Amino acid sequence: MKPVAFEYVRPDTLAEALEVLADRRAEAAVLAGGMSLGPMLNLRMVRPKTVIDISRLPGLDRIETRGDRIVTGATVIQADALVSPVIRAELPLLALALPWVGHFQTRNAGTLGGSVAHADPSAEIPLCAVVSDATVVLRSRRRERRVRAGEFFVGALSTVREPDEIVVAIDWPRASPGEGHAFEEIAQRHGDFAIAAAACEVVLDGDGRIGRLALGLGGVVDRPIAVDTQAVAGAMADGGTAQALARRIAADLEPMEDHAATADYRRALAQVLIERVVMRAVAAARGKA
Repeated sequence: MKPVAFEYVRPDTLAEALEVLADRRAEAAVLAGGMSLGPMLNLRMVRPKTVIDISRLPGLDRIETRGDRIVTGATVIQADALVSPVIRAELPLLALALPWVGHFQTRNAGTLGGSVAHADPSAEIPLCAVVSDATVVLRSRRRERRVRAGEFFVGALSTVREPDEIVVAIDWPRASPGEGHAFEEIAQRHGDFAIAAAACEVVLDGDGRIGRLALGLGGVVDRPIAVDTQAVAGAMADGGTAQALARRIAADLEPMEDHAATADYRRALAQVLIERVVMRAVAAARGKA
């Protein structure tokens, strides 16, 4: 199947792209890498009258260090991010997740911003953004707007982005010294959409107890979510704590159900993955002590 006919626009500047988008709004689709939009066009799941290609806009393909933040432009290619020494050193959770993103062929074209804007519930990059408390940077002809990742995703393929806005960057906090990280997912095949995924960041105090724990799930409900971990603050960082936390979180979930898994199966996977990533992140943090 092929897309319905559309006008293809490849602007030379971001200002030009925003001008076109402000004029076409909901009738336009923005293309960065095309790994999500392309299949949706071919299946006619979306039928824009105009496709705005931002893949070659100057400045959107940069990875920049700004104080205690790392800013990744919307068109940073996933394969480039995977080998970036800045991301490996400063955004270790994202670095751990990137090998799980699609296949090497799709990572050679897919972008960080495209994945965030597409908002697939199973996508790894949005999950990392939520767990790391990253900020999504949006631009329109009217203004620049910054939205915390945990508030950006509102449902399957649904975000708070306005029709005249483009995701131009993701602004990440740099990992703190001694922070441990872990990422894991379960899919039918490596590179397929995750049936369930979990990501974790942990900082231990001097007594080996949990000082800060950030934890999130992808593929389980209709968007990537951060889960409440306040109950384990100050608890011993051991298997008993991880097991109890995983059991409590899984019991409170209302997982989605589809052709890949039942709700009960996703709940069981979430419990297993939470326990695994917490203990792996703890081990990583201890290795840095």
